[in-house]
Amino acid sequence: MNAGAPRTLAYSWLLLIHQLPAKPAYLRVKIWRRLQNLGAIAVKNAVHALPMNEETQEDFEWLLREIVEGGGEAVVCEARLIDGLSDEEVRALFDRARDADYADVVKNARALTKSLRPNAKSATVAEVRVQVARLGKRLAEVVLVDFFGAIGRETAEGLVKDLEARLNEDEAVTDKATVDSAPSAFGPLRNRTWVTRQGVYVDRIASAWLIRRFIDPEAHFKFVSGKGYRPSEGELRFDMFEAEFTHEGDKCTFEVLLERGAPKDPALRAIAEIIHDIDLKDSKFGRTEVAGIRTLIEGISVATKDDSERIARDTEVFNNLYEYFKKKRR
Repeated sequence: MNAGAPRTLAYSWLLLIHQLPAKPAYLRVKIWRRLQNLGAIAVKNAVHALPMNEETQEDFEWLLREIVEGGGEAVVCEARLIDGLSDEEVRALFDRARDADYADVVKNARALTKSLRPNAKSATVAEVRVQVARLGKRLAEVVLVDFFGAIGRETAEGLVKDLEARLNEDEAVTDKATVDSAPSAFGPLRNRTWVTRQGVYVDRIASAWLIRRFIDPEAHFKFVSGKGYRPSEGELRFDMFEAEFTHEGDKCTFEVLLERGAPKDPALRAIAEIIHDIDLKDSKFGRTEVAGIRTLIEGISVATKDDSERIARDTEVFNNLYEYFKKKRR
């Protein structure tokens, strides 16, 4: 298994079994793209698989919700293969899919390498730099869903690193948003117990940081089973089914909290884009910081099973990230 993928449980699979309505037609395209971004493979018609772990389970649960909200039907189940299809065959399907992705990266990397001729015009070099940055982002996306270490990864990574070395790229991200950090009137959001699902990961961890630093400094957190929880007086739920604050449309919970409760701050907006790209895996904002922040959070999550401790340890990560973006605007 490669270092970029979450740890999987041997011979344990998650299956998403779904049925989509004939209309609207765009829903089929949307769900297909989401499955591709998650790295899921089709084992049968309308049956897609992922290796079982906390993150893949969460990915399928959110996708299930999108399907149901779109008028379709879906169920997520954990399965062990008995007959008709072996674990090795399923792993081979994942490897073939990732090798095809890596082959596409290799093809584009070689084409860009050829375009870097001696004495190339500055405009050409600038365009190649943009293309290499995009290619590096695409490679990181493939590595994220390369659950079993496909053989094509080494070649793809080597070519992209060679390109980056030749360009000696030092990319700077410019944010043209204006600062507006005036305090908000939080009112009923203060002095609450904030409830979320057990096994917190990036969106819930970042949301907890946002809540305690900018919305409710005295917030207490409670971790419960994902479904069927009914809040007591003084409790607010986030990033869980039927929560007061959770995914809305294509927005992750952090984005929703930012829009409805936190101060308007370009540094927070930049963090929201990073959390969105990590959590939803749709590369909507194309943030170059995604791979590094994902690696930090995954490392802490592997080392720390207690939810409160995960949030406490990741607080420093987000404090530093916030200060970084604040300084970039000075």
